[in-house]
Amino acid sequence: MKDVLIFDATMRDGSHALKHQLNLDTISKYCKMIDKAGIYTVIVGHGNGLGASSIQIGLAKHSDVEMLQTAKNSLKNTKLGIYMIPGFGTIKDNLIPAIDCGVDVFKIGCHCTEADVMKEHIEYLSNLSKETYGVLMCSHMAEPKRILEEALKIQSYGAKGIILMDSAGALLDEDVRARISLLKEKTNLKIGFHAHNNLGLAISNTLSALECGAEIIDGTTMGFGAGAGNCQLEVVLAILQKKGFMKQINLYNLMDVADEVIAKDLEYKKGINSLITIGGISGVFSAFTEKVKNVAQIYKIDPRDIFVELGKRKVVGGQEDMIIDVAMNLAQKKKKDATSYMIESLL
Repeated sequence: MKDVLIFDATMRDGSHALKHQLNLDTISKYCKMIDKAGIYTVIVGHGNGLGASSIQIGLAKHSDVEMLQTAKNSLKNTKLGIYMIPGFGTIKDNLIPAIDCGVDVFKIGCHCTEADVMKEHIEYLSNLSKETYGVLMCSHMAEPKRILEEALKIQSYGAKGIILMDSAGALLDEDVRARISLLKEKTNLKIGFHAHNNLGLAISNTLSALECGAEIIDGTTMGFGAGAGNCQLEVVLAILQKKGFMKQINLYNLMDVADEVIAKDLEYKKGINSLITIGGISGVFSAFTEKVKNVAQIYKIDPRDIFVELGKRKVVGGQEDMIIDVAMNLAQKKKKDATSYMIESLL
């Protein structure tokens, strides 16, 4: 294990925890404080990335440009980064304005088997010599060999690195090791890992990724993020510093940011509950949690059943409309079962 790059996604993934209502004052305060920590880059924007603000996914409180300009004006030492999923965002409408805002690091993401959709975007950025990383989301939904196939595409497009997202917090230690080890052996890319904590494994899985050769930790302060949250940066860095690594990071500063901004200002209380756990077991995108809870109340069914069915259907981010479809089907089945029981009881 060696010193690695820290990608701080707090002001992006954390947007999920606030239903995408991050305000500019919070972004400014966070960036000004974290700028002193020695973090490589801070990723800022809507939880689902540039261009994702919508009624279906969730309307952001501020535009992408407003958030990026605010962050850029608040950073002196740390690079400003963005995340974008093709389909939500485009080169013309989102990447070019981000470049104009002074963004330094670009993460382009897609479902783990669909790297082809990133080709145009990564090549565009690479041709401009922009620091670009391909991101494979829901990496639990493809075997290591398929992940490698997609990674090699990303490499051919000109990306500097690849980041595996465990979007549902579903990967176990052996799953992480198999994927990261194969990428380390067969690609020339910098490799990163973005963990979610649905099964309580975000920190241990991140450490396993590092042991297998990953060079990027993609996490958040206090684990602030979708579902049960992400790999908690101040904790994983405390562990690494105890092992003698990452001494250049100001750990006290990270802790101060977590205490002052995330815990105090945003009143964030992290933790793992039964619904989040079932989401991890089912392999369903962590950001679905609140929507599943709300829909379950409307249709008067167990939200855990919705998660299990979503998992069976292999639903991914961007398919939020399937939550209602699943809930309606479950409610109809429940009604049918109840009617059948009543008829049988009369016979």
